[in-house]
Amino acid sequence: MLPLLVVLAVVGCADGGQGAGTDAAAPAAPTNPSAPAPGAPSTSPEAPAGGGLDTGPPQVLTTGLDAPWGLAFLPDGDALVSERDTARVLRVPAAGGPARVVTTLAGVAPRGEGGLLGLAVSPSFASDSLVFAYYTSRADNRIVRFRLDRPTEVAEVLTGIPSGTTHNGGRLAFGPDGMLYAGTGDSGNTALSQDPRSLGGKVLRMTPDGRPAEPGGSLVFSRGHRNVQGLAFDDAGRAYSVEFGQNRFDEVNQISAGSNGGWPEVEGAGDGGGRFLAPITTWRTSESSPSGAAFVGGSLWVAALRGERLWRVPLDGRGGAGAPEPLYAGKFGRLRTAERAPDGSLWVLTSNRDGRGDPTGEDDRILRLAPT
Repeated sequence: MLPLLVVLAVVGCADGGQGAGTDAAAPAAPTNPSAPAPGAPSTSPEAPAGGGLDTGPPQVLTTGLDAPWGLAFLPDGDALVSERDTARVLRVPAAGGPARVVTTLAGVAPRGEGGLLGLAVSPSFASDSLVFAYYTSRADNRIVRFRLDRPTEVAEVLTGIPSGTTHNGGRLAFGPDGMLYAGTGDSGNTALSQDPRSLGGKVLRMTPDGRPAEPGGSLVFSRGHRNVQGLAFDDAGRAYSVEFGQNRFDEVNQISAGSNGGWPEVEGAGDGGGRFLAPITTWRTSESSPSGAAFVGGSLWVAALRGERLWRVPLDGRGGAGAPEPLYAGKFGRLRTAERAPDGSLWVLTSNRDGRGDPTGEDDRILRLAPT
């Protein structure tokens, strides 16, 4: 059994529903040597006008998925996809085509917005074959890992992340520093987001075996978040989180070690007198309910659930952003995840069979935007 940190789980609004925008001193936060301080100058070029992707009609790679959620790429270009409610991990060929089942994870207890959520592939996959998954159990949200060639042998990485029927977070991503980052939610209990003792409402940073990235440090990288379902890193190593607002504003934050998003004291724009992050982008909740995010061609590409569109957020190369551009509004329904493929394309998962969408006969689908 791998070492794990157990924290009291608190059971808790929705991730893009038609109502509210729902889909002691703090311990020392770890440092991230790969990320510059917020607002630091960068040599990264400003985002190109096209964002590095062909924004014409996307290619449909596969159909017939059941509420897909997580997406991670293998070195050969094939993708692993999680289905929230079936607890299945699927493998989709790089060129598209029917998905095949890799495994069904035991212990997943789907309810509401919970279930099998994010996936991440080890940066050392060529030598260790490890795949990481975030899921809702009967007691908590947790992160586990397994070898792709032995998928039934599952080891716990981190347990005790608060769970509920809403606000389970769930996104996993490896950063340029080789650490595993996880976006969590407040599980409907807003007090958890500012509580340094809780793993809820945070962005966590850890080694691949679930230990704090800095010896003796904290797992909490950034706190004060409502429901983080998008994590991405730009070419300069800056980290970005994407999260749902409540009734007014969804937001994108450029986060750093020890940062505080301000929830529940702040929603949307406003820096709390310097105590809290000032979002680089906000939307009305009817326009977005943002979930997955990816960095491609100088822009963040953000999948929107309630907004039923793909947002291109051009980054300015200095930690800020220009005016977001909406794409495909209403054309493919709810969009859950966006990830950059090894060939530079962008894969996007629809989420029309998640109980809130209006699925067509082809849903759910994987869409591909080709690189330019």
